[in-house]
Amino acid sequence: MFGFLKTKDDPATPATPAPRASWTERLKAGLSRTRATLNTPLTELFSRAKIDDELLEDLETTLLMADCGVEATHWLLAELKATVKKDKLETPVQLRAALAQSLQALLAPLEQPLDAGGHQPFVIMIAGVNGAGKTTSIGKLAKHFQGQGMSVLLAAGDTFRAAAREQLTAWGERNGVTVIAQESGDPAAVVFDAINAARARKIDVVLADTAGRLPTQLHLMEEIAKVRRVIQKAHDTGPHEVLLVLDANIGQNAVQQVKAFDKAIGVTGLVVTKLDGTAKGGVLAAIARQCPKPVRFIGVGEGIDDLQTFRAGEFVEALLGPS
Repeated sequence: MFGFLKTKDDPATPATPAPRASWTERLKAGLSRTRATLNTPLTELFSRAKIDDELLEDLETTLLMADCGVEATHWLLAELKATVKKDKLETPVQLRAALAQSLQALLAPLEQPLDAGGHQPFVIMIAGVNGAGKTTSIGKLAKHFQGQGMSVLLAAGDTFRAAAREQLTAWGERNGVTVIAQESGDPAAVVFDAINAARARKIDVVLADTAGRLPTQLHLMEEIAKVRRVIQKAHDTGPHEVLLVLDANIGQNAVQQVKAFDKAIGVTGLVVTKLDGTAKGGVLAAIARQCPKPVRFIGVGEGIDDLQTFRAGEFVEALLGPS
């Protein structure tokens, strides 16, 4: 009878939501802090009048500060010096373009997308230290494989941390995916049951969570190695992929984690998370030189679609800008 008055704060029609940014735009936005940290000194370097020894020395310092590590930095500088001589480069602008090309050449071998075909179920074991974003990455990976038309089952193998089980269950509900879990017990037994359940239900992909481990905790690393052995018993060709989730913000410690986990469980691929934080993207260059492993996915946000296949060219352009 009385009706309702329209006000400025009560529009007649709802606002149209802004279109979601493309992956490339999100990657550039996610790496904005890294790019700002790296580009400020690079911009100063490459605005100089000429290429000389002082510029190259300062570039070396900049790359080391960007977490490239000693080996990768020395490799990049050797490549640049060879290019300067071979192509008779004269200007720092030309040197910047050469740096982008050399960095992409260094990272290109890490660009190996994960193919989850060929086995049913395709068993993926996921490891990483607490806080690396492991459980969240599993939820995003489930969404990724569902987007490829595959069915997914999650194994809550982190039985030592109740929050991890609850978090994984929440991701399962969000994606409409079954989660095999126990309130307590042997994580290897949970994974064993999950693989058998997946086989019975003809599930395409099993994502097996494992308890967070510090590589210095040798007795705990042995427990995660046991999970791998049990997977082999449950599926004679498994695990088909052993993913290590790395927090990009830890810099050179990431290299040590790759080496330690590889020794314990045979890492076959990496998921590099939190590149939208204070991470210095050069850590991928360090990994490429010291312990090269395929970078299957990178993450630049909390959204379920913010975990994408690693592409070296996109990464370098987002990091350095177009050459």
